[in-house]
Amino acid sequence: MRARNPDQCGKVERARVRIHFEVFGDGAPTILLMATWSIVHSRAWKAQIPYLARHFRVVTYDGRGNGKSDRPAGASAYVTDEFVADAIAVLDATSTDRAVLVAVSLGAHHAAVLAARHPERVLGAVLIAPSAPFGPSRGHITPQHFLAELDSEDGWAKYNQHYWKRDFRGFAEFFFSQLLNEPHSTKQIEDSVGWAMETSPDTLIDTVKARFMPHEENEALYASIGCPVLVLHGDRDEVMPCEKGKIIAQLTRGEFILLEGSGHLPQCRDPALVNLAIRDFVNRLECRPRPMRTLRRGAGKRRRVLYLSSPIGLGHARRDLAIASELRALHPEMEIHWLTQHPVTRFLEGSGEAIHPASERLVNESKHIETEAGEHDLHCFQALRRMDEILVANFMLFQEVVEDGSYDLVVADESWDVDHFWHEHPELKRAPLAWFTDFVGYVPMPQGGDREAFLTADYNAEMLEHIERFPRVRDRALFVGNPEDIVPGTFGPSLPGIREWTESHFDFCGYITGFDPRELSDRAELRGRFGFGLDEKVCIVSVGGSGVGGHLLRRVLQSFPLARRKMPELRMIVVAGPRIAPQELPSVRGVEIHGYLPDLYLRQAACDLAVVQGGLTTCMELTAARVPFLYFPLHNHFEQNIHVRYRLDGYGAGRRMEYALSDPDEIAAAIVDEIGRPVNSREVESDGARRAAALLAGIL
Repeated sequence: MRARNPDQCGKVERARVRIHFEVFGDGAPTILLMATWSIVHSRAWKAQIPYLARHFRVVTYDGRGNGKSDRPAGASAYVTDEFVADAIAVLDATSTDRAVLVAVSLGAHHAAVLAARHPERVLGAVLIAPSAPFGPSRGHITPQHFLAELDSEDGWAKYNQHYWKRDFRGFAEFFFSQLLNEPHSTKQIEDSVGWAMETSPDTLIDTVKARFMPHEENEALYASIGCPVLVLHGDRDEVMPCEKGKIIAQLTRGEFILLEGSGHLPQCRDPALVNLAIRDFVNRLECRPRPMRTLRRGAGKRRRVLYLSSPIGLGHARRDLAIASELRALHPEMEIHWLTQHPVTRFLEGSGEAIHPASERLVNESKHIETEAGEHDLHCFQALRRMDEILVANFMLFQEVVEDGSYDLVVADESWDVDHFWHEHPELKRAPLAWFTDFVGYVPMPQGGDREAFLTADYNAEMLEHIERFPRVRDRALFVGNPEDIVPGTFGPSLPGIREWTESHFDFCGYITGFDPRELSDRAELRGRFGFGLDEKVCIVSVGGSGVGGHLLRRVLQSFPLARRKMPELRMIVVAGPRIAPQELPSVRGVEIHGYLPDLYLRQAACDLAVVQGGLTTCMELTAARVPFLYFPLHNHFEQNIHVRYRLDGYGAGRRMEYALSDPDEIAAAIVDEIGRPVNSREVESDGARRAAALLAGIL
């Protein structure tokens, strides 16, 4: 799922070549995110578009040779003049008189030529790792190197037309490993290789041959640029030395920003820094004042907390509200602003909480998860990786909120974007950070093979390195549970043990249910409150706050008539949740179907059996209430199949079932076997929220 879809898209034809463009937002001025070398297309700007389009109008286009644009044949179709003319055609087609140019690598050279030759169309230019045809070079691109049949296929010998025709993917994988040479860049490399596979080696060979043709683009042209220029260049750029960027900044009388630790594509690998640099540059061009901010006197000021609650399902909302209530008991004067998304906002609003207005501008993460799901199948780890542009967009919004809000504390309940980017760029941190999680460590699913084992270990290693380098980014790290709830094993080859490392780097507050299990001891009163008859066996079926549980609900509905034949007193209540419309489910005689129920946990505490997915919160609520339950972990979901299962086994709670192996007959038999069964699971503590609040109060 894209973090932002275009408001307008179309094609402009010039010299019989059609160029695809997209327009986002309606602010001013317009930013033209320019095409670069045809090995990628405009999706290479995916981490910039959502953020910049909230402030400005953004136009992107696929350069000739890739994406949805045409692929003309012949080297002459790919000379600089053609790319510059395409950019002007896009400006004309989108009714853009003047724009701020933002471009990377070869596209930055095209931007410089456009700014020099057509100054009336350019307000300013941001040149990222510019690839000018002069100055220092790594020497990989020469006619002799590229055109001849080489004896070697090692390293940069792959930058060769004959090799491309033999193994184009092999070249792309090598090439982007050099451009994205920062550690832990696997996702950005995968994306770039995928975009490269949308063109052909023959097209790309033409683009390189075009660079060998005579041209008049030199230092004098760059020196003639009259608009403001910003040059961004990584000091780890192994393709285009950063000294070239410094020379270009001097020639254009522009500003130079050295990005420490960055390679050749910082807009992909360090998007937060690049986005902020572009924003500040454009604001300076427009002489814009700083946004309104809140400033408070130190004496007598009210404490303000920004609380981030993960929106993937409803699991975190109840525990976060319980923590907030306990924190208010310790600091009655405190304000809490919630930055979160539907369906969590619906739950919090019903409890009278203050939702930060910026919440409406967050990209919905639950919707992304639903688009990633199959039939009771969610490859959780890969879904999180493919959520990268959404996480960037939401982090950028969070960063603005925390910069403008003068908060005393940020509480982040599994807000992975904040934890990641503040560790990547600790200079962006603006308030103390308390980090919550109920699992630690990505774990590969067996069917993922060696590749998934490598990727999960790489992601884990990045997190460990973050904590090692910047231990104070997390002012407090809290594990929702106890040490014995942590899975055994290591984070990966040559990495520490998960339990040992977590015990050294986290505080433990015990589990947080969001309610006191002792208040649910009078089951007769609860049953009477909800109209459950003494002679009824009540089974409640629910799938939480996301929309990925529809298949499970339908299969359980099929099982009801079979179970009722064996148990005539069976009563089934199905709760679709906030993201599944009840009318989308089949009607079954004798089954009640409801939408979202804010008091679902109370109804479940009063029932005789619950049937649920494998989410931790619901399963632990049932464990605390001592209700028997069947749980069906989503296939490929490492957290539900490994972390949650391990914890439930430790409590002696629930009966695990596999959706793929459970037809309606087997589900019906399990319902009859388990309903009303005495529960002897381990007791769940009732003071977790109070303990968590006390740890947070220590930061305040």
